[in-house]
Amino acid sequence: MDIGRSNLMGALVAVMIYLLCIAVFLLRLGNYKTAEHWVGVAFLLAGVPLIYMLLTAHGFQRPSIYYLQAGLMITFILVELLLDYVLKIDFRHTQWMVIIYVTLFFASTGGMIGIASLAGKFWTILSVILFLIMAGLAFYQRAKTGM
Repeated sequence: MDIGRSNLMGALVAVMIYLLCIAVFLLRLGNYKTAEHWVGVAFLLAGVPLIYMLLTAHGFQRPSIYYLQAGLMITFILVELLLDYVLKIDFRHTQWMVIIYVTLFFASTGGMIGIASLAGKFWTILSVILFLIMAGLAFYQRAKTGM
């Protein structure tokens, strides 16, 4: 794989993550728990190309920030997997846990803008727009559902 395709893969993964998060928040607002669960599973699968991108980053001489951005997203996916799918901990009603979770969520999804930006201006603008929609929905659905 050449660097152009790797950059495109990063942009597509970023956009997919934003769209899946937007879908989760909308499904949560509509109280579609089963659909929300399966969209969440699809979100977890975004870890696969991210791991590949992280493993091949050295060959493309990626800067240190790239490792941080991809690593944060992988970390968030692992936290999500553990909390919601493996341990099934109801942490969204414990303030200190929510603060840590939300901080990691926004750091990791924000970092995906940086990864998407490597593919060019179009992907940067699209990622920023989707990030802002996702962020607005995150706060709106939290206020409406408490989750």
